[in-house]
Amino acid sequence: MSERSPTIGKGVGGLPVLWLLLFILWLIVNASLATPILVTGAVISFAVALIFARRSNVWDIAITPRSAWHFLAYTAVFFTELVKANLNMLRYVYSPRIDIHPGIVRVRIRLKSPIGRLALCNSIALTPGSLMMDVRGEALFIHWLDVKTSDPDQATQMIVAPFEKHLEAVFG
Repeated sequence: MSERSPTIGKGVGGLPVLWLLLFILWLIVNASLATPILVTGAVISFAVALIFARRSNVWDIAITPRSAWHFLAYTAVFFTELVKANLNMLRYVYSPRIDIHPGIVRVRIRLKSPIGRLALCNSIALTPGSLMMDVRGEALFIHWLDVKTSDPDQATQMIVAPFEKHLEAVFG
């Protein structure tokens, strides 16, 4: 077995995973199930997936029932956190007196895979009120609109923990 296919025997990974994600994105963007759009999307998604999957093993992800379940759970957690963060931003915007304490906090991460770290950083950056600043080893530096704590362990539990449990099960 080569180094390029660590997921053989554990599940489906690499090219099929990336092709499926790109094809689903194509369908969402086009909002149509017309045959020409399906065929064009399948071909373009496959070509792009082939290029990227052959150049890197980042997309060698084992898809198992457990990882699929955790991906769905992560999606639910992400949308929940997104709604909470947006409601919190509304509270700041419409408050007669804005009482915020912005700052940069350090949090710890357990994720090892580059794609898992990317998903975590994007999850944090997409929730209003937080922005990824830097990644150094096992630490993330996050600009937090309203710093609740400067303790790295507490900040990790508040910002990273909701996402990391599920992303670790999916990406490692």
